[in-house]
This record gives sequence, structure tokens and C-alpha cells, in this order.
Amino acid sequence: MDAGADVRGYFLWSLMDNFEWALGYSKRFGIVRVNYETGERTPKASASWYASVAKTGVIS
Repeated sequence: MDAGADVRGYFLWSLMDNFEWALGYSKRFGIVRVNYETGERTPKASASWYASVAKTGVIS
């Protein structure tokens, strides 16, 4: 950004995403829990942690 790159957002991606694709619905991954019957999405504790890191730049 300091050099002029247009950065408007960040997409959280991890090595675990690759395992999720391989295992389908048999395991739960990610920072949001999805109720498969209703489609309701509930942020996990890790989502709050990541939001704090993104806001403050501090890993605690």
C-alpha cells in the first residue's frame, strides 16, 4: 500500500482450506460454523481473534 497498491480487503486463506476441500462435509474447518440444514452462519472464537489481529496488527 505504501508503494501505491490498491488494497481494499483481505481474504483469509489457510492450508486447512485444502484439507476441507478433500474431506467435504465430514470435518468442520474455518472461522465460521455453518448449519447445513438452515444455512445459518455463526462466527467461531477464531473469527473474533482474527478480527482483532486485523484491526490492531497485534498477535496475542
